Amino acid sequence: MARRLIRRVAAEDLRKDLSGKTYIVTGSNSGVGLETTRQLITQGAHVVMAVRRPEAAQEAATGFEGLRGSYSIENVDVSDLASVRDFTERIRAQHPRLDGLVCNAGGVMFGSEAKYSKDGLEMTMAVNFFGHFLMTELLLDLLTKTKGSRWLIVSSVVHAGSPKNRPQVHLEDLAHKERSYNGFSAYADAKVAGVLYAQELAERVGAKGPFTASVHPGWARSNFGSGGNAMIRAAMALMRPFTRTMSDSNEDSAQTSLHVLLSDEALQYPGAYFSQSSVLYRDPGYRNGGWPTETPNPHARDMDVARELVRCSRDIVGL
Repeated sequence: MARRLIRRVAAEDLRKDLSGKTYIVTGSNSGVGLETTRQLITQGAHVVMAVRRPEAAQEAATGFEGLRGSYSIENVDVSDLASVRDFTERIRAQHPRLDGLVCNAGGVMFGSEAKYSKDGLEMTMAVNFFGHFLMTELLLDLLTKTKGSRWLIVSSVVHAGSPKNRPQVHLEDLAHKERSYNGFSAYADAKVAGVLYAQELAERVGAKGPFTASVHPGWARSNFGSGGNAMIRAAMALMRPFTRTMSDSNEDSAQTSLHVLLSDEALQYPGAYFSQSSVLYRDPGYRNGGWPTETPNPHARDMDVARELVRCSRDIVGL
């Protein structure tokens, strides 16, 4: 089944001059993060490639030769809160402005046994939410003082679930130590957290702070599934030829993030959920996506939960 629609950034937005602007893109050495970074540099920006494997970022950055902008590479492991704190200290020392923070790094841990970070956090939640939460809160004043700054977190269609099974954050057990464990469900819950946080942050900062959004990039042909065991990775590799017509190139998948970062129209919708089209939506009416669209998951629209999530998360990460 071929995809019906691919949403693309307006041509005039791709011609905007970003000279003098600074962006951070986590997980920018591959996939959607790399293509987001490439376009920002093409338009003259400086991009801090915030990555766990600097050598991989350096290799990927050879493709930026001849582009108008520039880049630097900073090591950070978003699953490690101490690493995030060290990273933000370096950013604050080196950069007087921050025009955009793209919380792109993520991953899913398949399996039935939880893995935990150095800080005792379930690893999927640590990578997809807690690390980016801490990074954002520590850089929020820098974003706020930079006029016109923007912030986004990459979510997933998986957060929507199905009409019979909607994922949600479990405020009573965010460390995932009391519940039975399923890696894919943990991933979905973490992506719900990102959608909620984008809304809470928009409410909290108002017009004085950065524009915020959550993003579903589409079904990217990147390294999804690389966090699984050997059997999972092999299965994903075998499926790739059959899913190619339904999935998106990394360039196509970067379109939604770039729209949020570049479009003036997007600014009308602070805190909103922006989605590329996707055949993976279990709610047929959402498969064409929308810039923005309402998430079909009511648990991802509950502002009382969003506020409590932030309160609990501040305690968990030590703010």
